[in-house]
Amino acid sequence: MRKTFFDELNNDSATGVAYKTINLKKSVLEYFANVGKSTIAELSKELNLSVPKITSVINDLIEDGMVQDYGKVVGSTGGRKPNVFGLLPESAFFVGVDVNQSYISIALSDLEKNLIKVCEKISFNLENNKESLELLCSLINNFIDELTIPKVKILGIGINLTGRINSTTGYSYSFFYFNEEPLSKIIESKVGIRVFLENDSRAMAFGEFNSGIVKGEKDVLFLNLDYGIGLGILINSQLYYGKSGYSGEFGHIPLFNNEILCRCGKKGCLETEASGWALTRMLKEKLQEGSTSILSKNNDPNKAIQMDDIILAANNDDVLAIELIAKIGDHIGRGIALLINIFNPDLVILGGSLSQTGDYIRLPIKSAINKYSLSLVSNDTPLKISKLGKQAGIIGACLLARKRLLFLS
Repeated sequence: MRKTFFDELNNDSATGVAYKTINLKKSVLEYFANVGKSTIAELSKELNLSVPKITSVINDLIEDGMVQDYGKVVGSTGGRKPNVFGLLPESAFFVGVDVNQSYISIALSDLEKNLIKVCEKISFNLENNKESLELLCSLINNFIDELTIPKVKILGIGINLTGRINSTTGYSYSFFYFNEEPLSKIIESKVGIRVFLENDSRAMAFGEFNSGIVKGEKDVLFLNLDYGIGLGILINSQLYYGKSGYSGEFGHIPLFNNEILCRCGKKGCLETEASGWALTRMLKEKLQEGSTSILSKNNDPNKAIQMDDIILAANNDDVLAIELIAKIGDHIGRGIALLINIFNPDLVILGGSLSQTGDYIRLPIKSAINKYSLSLVSNDTPLKISKLGKQAGIIGACLLARKRLLFLS
């Protein structure tokens, strides 16, 4: 009995002909994902494989339910019209989980990147303990149980976490590092589906690179402006990880000479003066000094002011919130100027919660970039707000799970 593509995917020990066959199928799936529907002749030319070989691979993938024959080419003139083939969207699904400090968002996407179901801002408190991990797994299982598609069609789950994540090994060194076993395997054992772990900023960047505002640019920087500050890097159209897989710790550049202790344990990090943590600290200090704000009038004294409260206040024209966002924007811009001088990128994207304040943060950042970067380097680098917004993380998580399971590159 012939092994299906799904059987081959789960065979980590495949060698020889079996290994070559699975890679051929992945090449075809990746081509369809990047280019769209194609003929046998087009696939043969682009993948440098014989027509009989491509035909055999396509027939196998049709039998496996991954690829569909979409009929004759429309609009071709003369001769016998060839058939076009492409992905069957409902043949496979992927779950994306974006873990934030006070909530998680979960989404389901199909094989062609379409979001089928999205549940945003599910209440969740990210704490570094086993109870928090158990709750995370329970919320993922609840989402899957409520789906109308068969669980067997969900090939993978992408999970984004803040901090140091080794996406190759599946270890998290910032949260839930309780066992010798990789966190991805621990969660996998509780949900029954293959799990892929990723740093949240890098996953958001990947979502934006593939389904957002990036339109052909090859060297792009994505800034995740949230409680912390993360960075996703695209070099020559490929996500950059660095030697150990921890690239993008932009928030921990020692840019300030201060005595503020960063969450990483060091002093003077960019995050101490230019992050959601810094913003909430500054606003609290200002209110204690007697400054007025919507938040001072409406805030429950028993409830701590959150970053989202300040963002909402700024978008409702609160002067103090706007002034403080401009202040951290200037600091962030100073850091971005450093990145532009080093990378000379095609595009810089502002994402994360703080990007929701629009020009309140973009303009101070742009002003600081103009002030601190070399004009010859920065003049050709546009600064744009994320197109995907809050969904960048869940889209990126779904796409990364799809990529790691089905594609070669």
